[in-house]
Amino acid sequence: MSLQVEFLIVAVLVIYGIGLSKGGLGGTLGALATPTMALVLSPQDAIGLLLPILMIADVFAVAWHWKKWESKHILLLLPGAIAGITIGTFFITNAPTHALRLALGVIVILFVAYRLAEKQIKKMVYRPRAWHGILAGIVTGFSSALAHTGGPPFSMYLLLQNLQPRQFAATSALFFAIVNWIKVPYYFYANLFDWGRLLSIVWMLPLLPLGVWHGRRLSETVDKQTFERLITVLLAIAALYLIAG
Repeated sequence: MSLQVEFLIVAVLVIYGIGLSKGGLGGTLGALATPTMALVLSPQDAIGLLLPILMIADVFAVAWHWKKWESKHILLLLPGAIAGITIGTFFITNAPTHALRLALGVIVILFVAYRLAEKQIKKMVYRPRAWHGILAGIVTGFSSALAHTGGPPFSMYLLLQNLQPRQFAATSALFFAIVNWIKVPYYFYANLFDWGRLLSIVWMLPLLPLGVWHGRRLSETVDKQTFERLITVLLAIAALYLIAG
């Protein structure tokens, strides 16, 4: 099988998977996008290709949770996120490809660790401090710039704020939509956009709304706990492959 055919197959699966994730099958599925794409592209090409796709998917997520978010948490986290994106972009533009693959693998492993410890985090006795939001924003921005996987530090922070599930999802949707727009000029600076490759997959974009629609239907029938465990295992395998490669 040629590399081009492998790329097209993976792109179809990733774009559809992003739609499923935005449709309600959970952020763990969305976290598979970058490490999976990085199996057939360099990490730089993978993150540059995925950003416009994620921005389109954000439209569906924000619309679905319109005005249900908690703006104060977004405003608190954004300054740190901008700092983290700046640091992450500096790393992308200066680190060799093998170091980026290693960093991507480590970030995904940390995501897996977060998923395994999520229940314990919810039980923590927590005293909120403003600097916690700034620190969470920095880590979120950094990991989002490198791998589009800023979910764990952001979610850990929100979990400790005792938000209602709908507020949690809505705040996450709007925050990452804003973060993805912030990343655009940084990625331009880092020359991460391959417009020829992006144009070659434009015909796949209808898979996004299809995935969102299918994700909404599946979220009502699929055992989410079993599904999340399966995706977590796949994430761990992809991360180990990236680290070993």
